[in-house]
Amino acid sequence: MSSKMFKWLETRFELSRVSSGANLRVMEGMRGFAVTLVFLTHFCTLIAPWLADLPTLARFAAMIHTVGNTGVDLFFVLSGYLIYKTLVTREQSFAGFMGRRIRRIYPAFFTVFLIYCLLSFVFPHQSSIPDGAPFSYLAANLLLLPGLFPIKPMITVAWSLSYEMFFYLCLPWVISVLHLRHRHGCQRVVLIALATLGVVTWGALSDSTHVRMIMFMSGMLVHEAIHGRLVRAPSDAVAAGMLVTGLLVNLAPLAGYMKTSLMFVCFYLVCMNCFTSARGRLARIFCWTPLRWLGNMSYSYYLLHGLTLKAFFMVLPQSSVLAAHGIGGETLFVVLLPILFILTLLSSSVLFLLVERPLSLALPGMPVAVAS
Repeated sequence: MSSKMFKWLETRFELSRVSSGANLRVMEGMRGFAVTLVFLTHFCTLIAPWLADLPTLARFAAMIHTVGNTGVDLFFVLSGYLIYKTLVTREQSFAGFMGRRIRRIYPAFFTVFLIYCLLSFVFPHQSSIPDGAPFSYLAANLLLLPGLFPIKPMITVAWSLSYEMFFYLCLPWVISVLHLRHRHGCQRVVLIALATLGVVTWGALSDSTHVRMIMFMSGMLVHEAIHGRLVRAPSDAVAAGMLVTGLLVNLAPLAGYMKTSLMFVCFYLVCMNCFTSARGRLARIFCWTPLRWLGNMSYSYYLLHGLTLKAFFMVLPQSSVLAAHGIGGETLFVVLLPILFILTLLSSSVLFLLVERPLSLALPGMPVAVAS
């Protein structure tokens, strides 16, 4: 890559500097890694019909799909760390905090929401808007209710934004009511641990997917452990092992709450290592510049990549037609994976550069790298 091209990209996708702190730069890369996992999940979902006659490759794609689901959980951990750190270290008004969160979430979301609405009218057979109550459905999606409530999201990934918004709404009140800013770090850890145990117990008894809310609490505990120097960070080898375990845990034949609890521990240890050992091997990998740049635009990518993939697979000929031209499922999988990743990068970059960066990130006094 030429120096001019690198400089052009840097002026548009670089959001932090070395002075911003090692944690911030590592988190940028971790968000890039997490959103790559999400891409793999949706790619494997959409290519599945073209792999129907290839059981081995279909099973492999299904495994990647399952592993990719952990990307959202990693996003939750990073969000829990950043938002909790912001709120517990300094007092701020609820209105001011929520105003910043809304400005962070809604410009890019509302843009993609409008695109989906327009496409729903252009392609009604692909629309998820019900005929009976279209306005209430649109209002529910606009208010980010799908996810916490049994409502089908119009934007597939928007269910996680419901979790994020719930966390944003609740955490300031929890900190205020329990006087967490004025408590000793050990007391805060105990309270967070008890809340985690309560949610896990509820998840075990009700089999609810909402148990994934504990991933936010994992990030909160990371902050307390680092800030209070309560525990020693694991070695690079242990952290790498925990990362692999956390990614593969969804493949284990365990109940949902048990899988989430294992991810809670694994990603906690990974973050502890990366946030305290900026020169460690794992942290250096996450600080790789292209991965960080992807992390910086990860919210735009998260919102728009699915639509790009869907549009491509809608026009892709059926597997029988491709086979007649000598294109098998194996070739299709290997060739399309990098091509579609690049296409999704291009479409998401437009959203990032035209909407998210100028409207959500270029705001005075606002952290530029908040996990969304």
